[in-house]
Amino acid sequence: MSESLTKIGSWEFTIDHIHQYAFIHNFLSKEECEKIIKKGKELKLKKGTILGAVKDPVRKSDVSWIYPTNDMHWLFRRATDGIINSNNKFFKFDISGLHEGFQFTNYIAPNGKYGKHVDRCFETPVRKLSLSIQLTDPKKYQGGDLKLHNGSDKDASIMSKAQGTLILFPSFILHEVTPVTKGERNSLVSWITGKPFK
Repeated sequence: MSESLTKIGSWEFTIDHIHQYAFIHNFLSKEECEKIIKKGKELKLKKGTILGAVKDPVRKSDVSWIYPTNDMHWLFRRATDGIINSNNKFFKFDISGLHEGFQFTNYIAPNGKYGKHVDRCFETPVRKLSLSIQLTDPKKYQGGDLKLHNGSDKDASIMSKAQGTLILFPSFILHEVTPVTKGERNSLVSWITGKPFK
């Protein structure tokens, strides 16, 4: 055992350098955001669920699913580049794909929301990173904050609402979308998968 270990009486491990979140401003242009909103609404919107069940007290939103086959190859290609670059810089997770498509989510006032939750769960694909893209101009709605919790409520981090911003964070982080009190908020979310953590 080295002298330094003897002095502190503990074992050495690698220091944790996983960031709580990362973001890319202007990831999408205003025109691209509007194109995605139009596409998301053209597809069949359904009530958002939690593990297949509608739970209004926790989640109140409508969703549709966007895949490369929906003339969105360009979006998946760009997202792939942004995800890989951000992961290499801020998280360094062993990731392998974006297998669940993009979930277009529509939150409408007075109480569109998604209460506190984490995105990973038992017996589902191994979600390592969660992705959210802000599609709506923040001048068009109030409330609807994406908040990441890392301790008490007063320590929550409120993400940028700037249109076109891409936000990434580990899927085990507690987060929420606060109630939209005016207008409507549209976003894209997805999950980046990989081998089990070990």
